[in-house]
Amino acid sequence: MLAVLLLAACGGGGGDASDGGSTSPPPGTQPSGNEPKPTRDQAFRFLTQATFGPTDAEIQSVMGLGYGPWLDQQFAKPTVSHRALWDAADARIRAADPTPGAGQREVLDGFYRQALSGEDQLRQRTVFALSQIFVISMQGSEVGDHERGVAGYLDMLGAHAFGSYRQLLEQVARHPMMGIYLSHLRNQKENPATGRVPDENFAREVMQLFSIGLVQLNADGTVRKDAAGKALETYAGEDISGLAKVFTGWSWYGPDTSDARFWGGNSKSQDVDRQWQPMQAYAQFHSASEKRFLGQTVAAQTGAPASLKTALDALAGHPNVAPFIARQLIQRLVTSNPSPAYVQRAAAAFGGAGDMKALLRAVLLDDEARKAEPAADPAFGKLREPVLRLTALLRAFGARSDSGSFLIGATDDPGTQLGQTPMRAPSVFNFYRPGFVPPNSLMAAQGLAAPEMQITHETSIVGYANYLRSGVDRGFGQSGLDGKATRRDVQPDYTQVLTLAPQPAALVDEVSQRLLGPQANAAFKRELQTAVESVVVPALKADGSNKTQVDTALRNRVLAAVLLSAVSPEFVVQK
Repeated sequence: MLAVLLLAACGGGGGDASDGGSTSPPPGTQPSGNEPKPTRDQAFRFLTQATFGPTDAEIQSVMGLGYGPWLDQQFAKPTVSHRALWDAADARIRAADPTPGAGQREVLDGFYRQALSGEDQLRQRTVFALSQIFVISMQGSEVGDHERGVAGYLDMLGAHAFGSYRQLLEQVARHPMMGIYLSHLRNQKENPATGRVPDENFAREVMQLFSIGLVQLNADGTVRKDAAGKALETYAGEDISGLAKVFTGWSWYGPDTSDARFWGGNSKSQDVDRQWQPMQAYAQFHSASEKRFLGQTVAAQTGAPASLKTALDALAGHPNVAPFIARQLIQRLVTSNPSPAYVQRAAAAFGGAGDMKALLRAVLLDDEARKAEPAADPAFGKLREPVLRLTALLRAFGARSDSGSFLIGATDDPGTQLGQTPMRAPSVFNFYRPGFVPPNSLMAAQGLAAPEMQITHETSIVGYANYLRSGVDRGFGQSGLDGKATRRDVQPDYTQVLTLAPQPAALVDEVSQRLLGPQANAAFKRELQTAVESVVVPALKADGSNKTQVDTALRNRVLAAVLLSAVSPEFVVQK
């Protein structure tokens, strides 16, 4: 199976292209308003990219509205606060026992509640994508012990997902969870007497990962090179050192800027909302020396807010930002290897103002994303990451939470679970790198990246299949809030498909339509029908004495159809 995935999971047009002037992108990236409404298959593909998984209701909505109006509707949807959900869970837990309180599981409960049942699908799907660009992680105790702050971080990403990239970047830079994760919370000015220099961690990553990248880019995302063919770097060591001074003197939110508040001190004296409120400036700890970076100079004695504004304006206004961010959002939503023309069109929509809403519209409505025959292009698409496979499966079968809390929890273990948990990436470089190329593969020979393949291997493939084998049958997650319920909390609803179990062809059609959409090719459906028919259903006796046996066989047909579809390349690879 691994070999099949290695060959199948690829993206759209080319890896790192050589230098050379960018060509003008062809027109036609936005609908004119006169296009025919999408077919069911087209709506299914669109929703696979724009949501946590197609449902019949959303498919009908897209078919009725059209792509553009559906996006407009999603942009206007209200959102539910992750932090409010966490706070409610914390209050419930403490009412029963004041000692433990809510933790990481309640952050994940909120994530899955909104992913599986939230109406603001585009916003939450974008939040998940942004959380893999602007990474913080609960794997370490530094962030993992501030669960309420992580819920607040998700809310911050959601609040700015459709706004200005410049505002998003500032909120990321000032969020205390990012401050903890990349160590610029409580970052102090230099001290020549002791040899202390400002911490450079965030200064490095805000350039490398959050804004401009390591190398200069053309407008279409291809790499700029010098006369010798060497990639031109975007920044040097002195830019990191200069920028690090900007990020000194920032620490916990509160009503004053005392030394005690800067250091954190006794938690009882700290502001109750400091885990999610933006960090504030402490003048006594901010570097007063001159700061030079990316061709900018901040004069000596300039305060922390003004220094930060200059730095973030310089980063957000850099010509690399549009293609750098555009390409990564295309990768997260549509295809691993977008063509340079696709990247350029999306980057142009993003523009100098960094319009996130315009960027999302361009990414999802581009001709390349909406191509008529995606299956005919073997280099188009992406490997669907494990979390998105799970959410698509559960949404396809109308899964509900017995507790109302969606107790799926952490699924880190690649041998027995998904090998991926939201907000628990192993490092600031996410679960996988945007340019990851599977070694010794056909994709490597063709110069194609497959980011998600970095967490796809023999162990994780078997672990995923076993996790689904159990979950498809018994449900997913913890057994109730207290762990003592009679069944697992999140249960797919097979009521309707069970009525089709006596008819293997009809059952295969229904399951394929829900999980695979247009990727349910005839050859796969024939194989799936053969597998379903191998589950023999005995004839019901006149006295009904074998009804339990009959019902079990019919249910096993459904389970076989769902499981085999969910582990197939047709499902795992998004086209």
